[in-house]
Amino acid sequence: MARLTIQEIFALEPRGQEISIKGWVRTFRANRFIALNDGSTLNNLQVVVDFEQLDEALLKRINTGAAIAVVGLLVPSQGKGQAQDLVATAIEILGDCDPAVYPIQPKDHSPEFLREHAHLRFRTQTFGAVFRIRHSVAYAIHQYYHERGYFYLHAPIITGSDAEGAGEMFRVTTFEPNKAPLTEDGQVDFKQDFFGKATNLTVSGQLQAEAGAMALGKVYTFGPTFRAENSNTKRHLAEFWMIEPEVAFNDIDDNMELVEDFLKYLINFVLVHNADDVAFLDARISEKERNLPAKDRREQGLLDTLKFCVENDFARITYTEAVDILLNSKPYKDKKFEYPVSWGTDLQSEHERYLVEKHFKKPVIVRNYPKAIKAFYMKQNDPQPGELGPTVAAMDVLFPGIGEVVGGSEREYRLDRLKARMEEAGVDQHELDWYLDLRKFGTAPHAGFGLGFERIVLFITGRDNIRDVIPFPRAPKQAEF
Repeated sequence: MARLTIQEIFALEPRGQEISIKGWVRTFRANRFIALNDGSTLNNLQVVVDFEQLDEALLKRINTGAAIAVVGLLVPSQGKGQAQDLVATAIEILGDCDPAVYPIQPKDHSPEFLREHAHLRFRTQTFGAVFRIRHSVAYAIHQYYHERGYFYLHAPIITGSDAEGAGEMFRVTTFEPNKAPLTEDGQVDFKQDFFGKATNLTVSGQLQAEAGAMALGKVYTFGPTFRAENSNTKRHLAEFWMIEPEVAFNDIDDNMELVEDFLKYLINFVLVHNADDVAFLDARISEKERNLPAKDRREQGLLDTLKFCVENDFARITYTEAVDILLNSKPYKDKKFEYPVSWGTDLQSEHERYLVEKHFKKPVIVRNYPKAIKAFYMKQNDPQPGELGPTVAAMDVLFPGIGEVVGGSEREYRLDRLKARMEEAGVDQHELDWYLDLRKFGTAPHAGFGLGFERIVLFITGRDNIRDVIPFPRAPKQAEF
């Protein structure tokens, strides 16, 4: 008999048909009712057991976490909360689970405890919902770009270039620690290493995506990226996934149109395809915040926040306008901001969240940042009224509860301006001679952005720590599993 998933069973009309199901026991009540889950859906299937017909030794093995196979009859439920029950005719224990030592019991566990048991936290309702949503967002990304004629480009994981120019990269080498060969001047001789040069784990696939866009027109990358930042915060990971579309002939305005449409598409996809998971997470958040002071609660529930983002246009302002808003804000005047606000300094998370959550009360796109605080590859703007220095055609998308989720720009496609900026920023032009070739041969305006995958999943699921939306988080001093 073919095994059905619980999701498939819920689509059936219960009429006494015999079916087969396998899954894990969530609870076993009164030696009679098994709440069974197989991961295909948030909801459990109730299996009704005639304990008088089952061996007592087998009944004692039906514990939370045990894997079982059940054959039974699907009938209309006599109880509340479910449309059908599976009346078991045969039960087989596939994998025992000792309740005395199993750490994931049917009770509330702290996020910190579950991170320590990340290999088992998938089995909780909360993390089952989170990772089903993560899957849906990943699927929606590919669907969005495929439907619009983009080509999926696989950017390299190992690279010799630093796209951000920040230098916070993980080194890739085959040299043994403390045994690396040295040059005459005492430097590590990377010419003897596997690749014959210094190499790192990538921080971004953008530069390679630009090469693809200059021939294929519209491309996107979606893969793991790595930052060796010692940022032990709720918003940072050392290993995370990035989506980076790049489009030939697009300018900064096209870029903003694309990113808003794209983000709304992802959110709406989850609202349609993961309604049960979102409703569950929404209820959990409301329950958690019920006893918090009013000032610490969300102004909107998770579901309402997601719908609001889909149904309303994002606010669009310049960096100069953002600074003016912050300088005139009550938190600034009352000295409540931890970080300073002035033209030429980067916006911090507290500033971004004020713009989104207090001033505009919706997602915000900030554009035209000071050149000095942005990467070398961003197109340099002509001077604009009110700006206190040179700016670039950069944009950041800010979301409530998180701050920045997307960073992007129109790229500097003029060879002379790009070379001058690289020299100014101390970027090795020899290492990026191939990148300069893109400006020598058939250069054209183009633009793109990078979306931190975990950050958009964090927003959609309403979690408050980015380590809870990636299966096995990598952060400073954390590389378990």
